Amino acid sequence: MLYPKMTATRTLTTLDGMWQFQPEKHVQDPAEPLDNPTWVAVPGSFNSQLLDEELNNSVGYFWYATTFQMPLEQLKRKNFLRFGSVSHQAEVYLNGRLVMKHVGGFTPFEANIDKYLKEGTNDLKVRVCNILDDTTLPSAKYDRESGKITYRFDFFNFTGIHRPVRLYSTNETYLTSVHVNYQTDLKQTVVTPQVKINGAYDHCEYAILDQNGKTVVKAKDDEKLLISDTHLWQPNHGYLYQLVVDVMDEEGKLLDTYTKEFGVRTVKVTNNQFLINDKPFYFQGFGKHEDFFASGKGLNMPLITLDHQILKSLGANSYRTSHYPYSEEQMQQADRDGIVIIDEVPAVGLFVGFNVNVEIPQKGQTTWNTLKTAANHELAIKEMMERDVDHPAVVMWSLANETAGHEDGAHDYYAPLVQLARSLDPQHRPMTWIDIVMDSAEKDQIGDLFDVICLNRYYGWYVAHGDLTTAGKMLTAEIKKWRERYPEKPIMFTEFGADTVPGMHTINHSPYSEEYQTDFYQMYFEVFDQFDYIVGEQLWAFADFQTSNSMIRVDGNLKGVFTRDRRPKQVVGLLKQRWLHNYDDRCHKVK
Repeated sequence: MLYPKMTATRTLTTLDGMWQFQPEKHVQDPAEPLDNPTWVAVPGSFNSQLLDEELNNSVGYFWYATTFQMPLEQLKRKNFLRFGSVSHQAEVYLNGRLVMKHVGGFTPFEANIDKYLKEGTNDLKVRVCNILDDTTLPSAKYDRESGKITYRFDFFNFTGIHRPVRLYSTNETYLTSVHVNYQTDLKQTVVTPQVKINGAYDHCEYAILDQNGKTVVKAKDDEKLLISDTHLWQPNHGYLYQLVVDVMDEEGKLLDTYTKEFGVRTVKVTNNQFLINDKPFYFQGFGKHEDFFASGKGLNMPLITLDHQILKSLGANSYRTSHYPYSEEQMQQADRDGIVIIDEVPAVGLFVGFNVNVEIPQKGQTTWNTLKTAANHELAIKEMMERDVDHPAVVMWSLANETAGHEDGAHDYYAPLVQLARSLDPQHRPMTWIDIVMDSAEKDQIGDLFDVICLNRYYGWYVAHGDLTTAGKMLTAEIKKWRERYPEKPIMFTEFGADTVPGMHTINHSPYSEEYQTDFYQMYFEVFDQFDYIVGEQLWAFADFQTSNSMIRVDGNLKGVFTRDRRPKQVVGLLKQRWLHNYDDRCHKVK
């Protein structure tokens, strides 16, 4: 599926804007108007725009409606309707008829709509479902009779049409897929594009343009394209080429054209190091969320720009798309800005009996005899990797966050998913999972499947709360245990942090104060620097974010080093001091 663009052969119309919205309180005929709608912005989460607290926390079905105009001439072309994402399930109706369904709240879907269209005014409705259960990603415990839901994750279940809605048209012959396959020795690069075309055509013509738009090389059909003096994509220096694909008929007429940006770099794990372009790379950055006032999880381009500027100002070079694939637009900007990405599927909450309030499972209930998520997990991996495989910013795939990797059945569950993911990536990027503290080195059953050990640890917060001396000893001991268990695998920390009330200061540096957060991170950094096989630190979290209400969540999760509106906490000074200096020392620790 191609990202929608206007080209010489394609038209593009956005359907973003103000849509009608209402919860489903009775059977809605998709051919009839909504009977009591309000207005909400698309893209955006309805929960963050409306003041009805009961509605904003409700679980069930919701309707969106809008209209658009279709010129008579455009009906002569192929027309497609594309959604960037709808959380978490969608049924799309055009002029009262079902066009398509999609399961999964963070990846795009589309359909040809020619048989549903009419000239003039067209009625578009989307039935949205935000129910999560034992089959979905993310995972939750859902009682259909009572409607009660217990989330197995610690972020708000924002709901809505979260990414752009676009209508595009093509000729009868059109490209459906373009992938940039390349092999490089970091000096010369051979590109062998893989394209899929619907319809009759004679041949394809290819060109690669450099970042200034100058032609580097041209080829036809199966001819290889050689970049003889390759400009590499590197962290903090996002050099991008353009692959231009032209589909031609036998008379040399252009049938379709599409341009895709790409970068050239290598990624591998060897000798307990993470290498980008054969140079040691040390992850400095954060876990974060798509989360902001008013927009919720909806696409917010100014916020993406601001966040990337903030990251660079700190010396941060990376983040993880916790805990779901972020928008295509954000991935594209990471490519341009040279920000390194760990790309994660929404496999969060795959741990029965665990949530922020520590649910107690029923007797005999374990994760892998309860959850039925494998089919949706497989689908999520396929859709994420199909979408993101050509992004140079993506250097590692994460197939789960804080899963029950220590319970019987975990290995049988993950082995085929890892095999699938490896088969889908021609660049052979490393695979990881994000480990929870209960899945200790002694109990772990899935680490052998992956390339990098990624740990979420909260010693000094959830464990040994407020006692950083004890926390440091526990952290050090666990690192050594993982090293003993998997001596050939590098280790990185993908979450560690402490809730911090903005503006709270104490003389004795007590928990929740900005002083304690600074001390907490200083202790972790001192421990990390003792081990040459630790390859990264991503703090939890970049900014405070909204969660469901609970006893331990006051105004959301406050572990951000920035407030939700991006005001810095005291620890930012420590991060600048650490990350803007001595980076090379961390990449070249003495063996």
